[in-house]
Amino acid sequence: MTSNRQWVLDHYPEGAATLDTWRMIDAPIPEPGPRQILVKTLWLSLDPYMRGRISPAKNYTAGVQPGGVMHGGGVGEVVASNHPDWKVGDIAESMNMNWQEYAVLSTEHVNRVPKEVPAQASLSWLGMPGLTAFIGLTEIGRPLPGDTVVISAASGAVGQVAGQIATLMGARAIAIAGDDEKIEHCRSIGFADGINYKKEPDLTAAVARVCPDGVDVFFDNTGGPIHDAVLANLAVRARVIICGRIAVIDKAPSEDIGLRSSARLIVTRATVQGLVIFDWWHRRPDALKHLAAWHREGKIQFKEDVLDGFERVPEAFLRMMSGQNQGKQLVKL
Repeated sequence: MTSNRQWVLDHYPEGAATLDTWRMIDAPIPEPGPRQILVKTLWLSLDPYMRGRISPAKNYTAGVQPGGVMHGGGVGEVVASNHPDWKVGDIAESMNMNWQEYAVLSTEHVNRVPKEVPAQASLSWLGMPGLTAFIGLTEIGRPLPGDTVVISAASGAVGQVAGQIATLMGARAIAIAGDDEKIEHCRSIGFADGINYKKEPDLTAAVARVCPDGVDVFFDNTGGPIHDAVLANLAVRARVIICGRIAVIDKAPSEDIGLRSSARLIVTRATVQGLVIFDWWHRRPDALKHLAAWHREGKIQFKEDVLDGFERVPEAFLRMMSGQNQGKQLVKL
């Protein structure tokens, strides 16, 4: 290879992104500076948070400007190193890999991928999604044995792990997803029951039917109508984890307004807390230790949705955002 293909942001989308939101360019392969490494990308991760990176609106971190390389996490092989702790052939994971075939990385933002797991695991159950699920349940949700835990986008990267952790904690995990295949996958990995929200004429009634004693913990990965339906069914002293809003992120702010839940929160004395996983990065080593142990014991299973080829990265993003993916969305280069 003599050039570094990159996907750059062409323009901010109005509403949902389209394939022409990005354009591919050729750039020189960069040279690593002092204490840096050059990494050849092997896998790229597609995650809902990335939609916020292509909006001019303020967010919890800076977005991508038009003409800039699209932000994203990935895994790659070290092909040149100016750092004594990294050698050629090592496998590295970073949130700053971005949509490109080669990346120069400062090693304080890089994690070594364990040799005993598939490299892409560090982008899913043994990476940010797994950490998000672990922290959301153990620090915020804190389900007790017998509690009912409802998880939206339950077959996604975070939802799959969250449901299995809830089950390990003795809770009854309920999946909400958008098709029967996703619900069946969730049941196969330990969820007690599930709701295909696209088939329910009255989603609030469906949640009440599956959760007759109310919802003790709600892991909200979507926002929107699912959020409204579950909040209407909260149990007393419920805990709500606001993790994602993929159902409404493409809508205008005026459309992201659901039912007013303040009265229900008073009656139930529920707690609602937002989760940005970077606030909990200090817990990463402990969380990954638990996740790795559960996986070795066969208690954590994980489904991936893989597209092959760097050319397909925008396609994979749109697939993930529209819910067409079956499991964690990845691109293999």
